[in-house]
Amino acid sequence: MSLTLRRNYDVDLVPLAGMLPDAEIPLLNPNAKVPFDEREWRLKWLGEQDDVSFYLQDAAGRDVGFFALRVGVGPEVRHLTYVYLVEEARGGAAAELTERVEQAARDLGALTLTLKVEVDNAPAHNAYLSAGYEELSRRQGMATMLLDLETRQAA
Repeated sequence: MSLTLRRNYDVDLVPLAGMLPDAEIPLLNPNAKVPFDEREWRLKWLGEQDDVSFYLQDAAGRDVGFFALRVGVGPEVRHLTYVYLVEEARGGAAAELTERVEQAARDLGALTLTLKVEVDNAPAHNAYLSAGYEELSRRQGMATMLLDLETRQAA
């Protein structure tokens, strides 16, 4: 699958609402309301000044994924949040997804990328390990992971 990145400058969440079944909202964000509430997401989940979100599009230009990057411990660190791929884009798109996330983080000036993933979400956890993320810790069923973008670019 060939995925392209589309920055969501206007925080337009209509495409996300259209591709995200209500049953999967708790997987994306266990604290979010069901059904999808665009206002809640705009204000609460993507409301930080430095939050930047992106859509992933397939070769036909359809939105098939979404993720957001927020400033981490400092402006050179970005934290990956709210990663979602539609069912038909899953399975085999993990490497391309992580490449697009890295590209977006670098474009925002990040030197380091962090994320949290549920340990029992083996496909996602393994995808990040395969992409070179280092697991820093495990707490309450979540693994905190880090990728050094400078080292990755030099390799």
